[in-house]
Amino acid sequence: MKESNTYFTYYTIEKGDNLYEIAKKYNINPKLLAAVNGIKDNEYIYPNQELLIPKSGYSYYITSEGDTLNEVAKVFQTTPENLMQYNSTIYLLPEQILVYKRR
Repeated sequence: MKESNTYFTYYTIEKGDNLYEIAKKYNINPKLLAAVNGIKDNEYIYPNQELLIPKSGYSYYITSEGDTLNEVAKVFQTTPENLMQYNSTIYLLPEQILVYKRR
């Protein structure tokens, strides 16, 4: 494992790893792990490939075509202003990862 940032830890895949075991190790949903890394949950992963591991205490949302800031804020049960505090740039393009600290 490498460095980390506020919302993610970085994990370098080792020979024999699979997405489900990594998700279990970090107690996260394998589908979320795959989604934040832009891969399918059944996709092959490679040794030395780096994965973003979502940190606990935060909620994550991956945007879809047509999402609005108000709609995403409702998902997090907050206001658009609060959501912008946790995300320096919000484009609302498909597959952007948005983060919000759980209360």
